[in-house]
Amino acid sequence: MKWNWNYVIEIFPVLLKVLPLVIGITCLSFLVALIAGLFLALMKRSRSMMISLPAKWIAEFIRSTPLIVQLLVLFYALPLYGVSLSPFAAGVIGLGLHYSSYLSEVYRSGIDAVDRGQWEAATALNFTDRQKWLHIILPQAVPPTLPVMGNYLIVMFKETPVLSAITFIELLTTAKTLGSASFRYIEAFTIVGLLFLFLSYFSSLIVKRLEQKFQRK
Repeated sequence: MKWNWNYVIEIFPVLLKVLPLVIGITCLSFLVALIAGLFLALMKRSRSMMISLPAKWIAEFIRSTPLIVQLLVLFYALPLYGVSLSPFAAGVIGLGLHYSSYLSEVYRSGIDAVDRGQWEAATALNFTDRQKWLHIILPQAVPPTLPVMGNYLIVMFKETPVLSAITFIELLTTAKTLGSASFRYIEAFTIVGLLFLFLSYFSSLIVKRLEQKFQRK
């Protein structure tokens, strides 16, 4: 089957319309992962076993189970208990919580890399725990981890096709629908691949820019 540029021009706007949904669900999921990952990291560092052990177990459980299973539970099992989520909401929560377990380890590595003298200096200056974390520890722990966090953002973009399992219409599902209607799959899948390449490359540029900005500071 030969490449058909007329067909490419015909389907490109259709695929482009889905792109904002993919960007939106990925960015919101990444925000959930950043916040939940930080809380998990702090909980795992707690001196209380009642807090640290459940946090470690939750993070390990999430990492050890497939993302698609977690999504199916959120979308199909929770309604049995009176909690119904839209495909978009289930996707945001599922992707966000799944990658929060990985980002908690990223935060942990950044926090552990902060020099012990910084902790002692904050204690000597009588900083509260809130001041210590917000003004001393996290500003030093987070910037070195930005490249790794950026990698996870790119991975999350490429994980969005999994959301088709909960009826979320994303790029790959749209390409399959277009292909099944015309029996031309090469053009649609090629465009999807190029769009994912664009998203990944653009995300990497943003992360690199942020990294350079924090390095200057």
